[in-house]
Amino acid sequence: MLGTFAGAMPLLGAATSLFGADNPRRKRLGVCSYSYNIHWKAARDGHPKVRFKDTIEFLEYCHELGAGGVQIGVGSKDTDYPKKLRAKAEAYEMYFEGQSGLPQQSSDVDRFDAEIQAAREAGAGVVRTAMLGGRRYETFDSAEAFRRFAEKSWQSLTLAEPILKKHRVRLAIENHKDRRMPEMLDLLKRISSEYVGVCVDVGNNIALLEEPLGVVEALAPFAFSTHLKDMAVQEHEEGFLLSEVPLGEGFLDLRKMVAVLQKANPTIQFNLEMITRDPLKIPCLTPKYWATMENAPATQLAVALAMVRRNAAKKPLPHTSGLDLDRQIELEDENVKASFAYARRNLGL
Repeated sequence: MLGTFAGAMPLLGAATSLFGADNPRRKRLGVCSYSYNIHWKAARDGHPKVRFKDTIEFLEYCHELGAGGVQIGVGSKDTDYPKKLRAKAEAYEMYFEGQSGLPQQSSDVDRFDAEIQAAREAGAGVVRTAMLGGRRYETFDSAEAFRRFAEKSWQSLTLAEPILKKHRVRLAIENHKDRRMPEMLDLLKRISSEYVGVCVDVGNNIALLEEPLGVVEALAPFAFSTHLKDMAVQEHEEGFLLSEVPLGEGFLDLRKMVAVLQKANPTIQFNLEMITRDPLKIPCLTPKYWATMENAPATQLAVALAMVRRNAAKKPLPHTSGLDLDRQIELEDENVKASFAYARRNLGL
């Protein structure tokens, strides 16, 4: 692992020289589009109270919040849209990070190429992606099924890398409850590209029984972007419950995490991912959960459950079920605004 870290440092140095020097201005917290999942669904359904319906309107709303930037797909197929988006972001002195799905096969490369080009035209030097849309322990029933996914996602990455190099855009792969930290490090070492790194989600790997600060420290040398969040936990009969909560209301050492990531990559941006939803069930005491975790040491379960008990939330975890849509939209916005207030007061963002 130490050798992996050492190998990462030249790549990070090259990325810094290629993509810009440190910005001396104080960083401002940005917003990942998933912080407003409820709002986006309401917009698609034509809800009358939505505040934005496309990427530029989302950027404008985040500007009103005081955000430093956004992480979202360009969205529109209009050839002039990326330039309009870039002009708006530059006028607000905000950054733009894109989002795109990896090409699934050779016939999908043109789609990926077009999305990366549009993101670049919109001003993005970083595009976030995820290799698995779901969660490892829910999606796969066997170790063999997970191995097939791992190989397919590797093939997708090899199709994507030349496109990234052509457009000089960095791909930030989120640790999306799919690969455990050693598996992600192996993937990055295998591709060994200055254009491929990580969107470090500071809370996701709790679902894979990994200690969150340790994951951040391990992935930091490869970090191109972030999903900043706080997490709350409680025991459950099948394992434990995991819930995003406004920054400062969970148990993560956010100050330490921000410092570690900032030191590893001074150009990194911090994107809030405050997902307002019911708690996730992490069924780590069921056989299916372990079907794809054959290489995880048994001691990891004991350590994870001890972490849950030590940090168990004193009050019920937040829920959206049972709330009407108007209240869900309001709650989502309240959670984002509370997170921004905490970040300004306590994280220097």
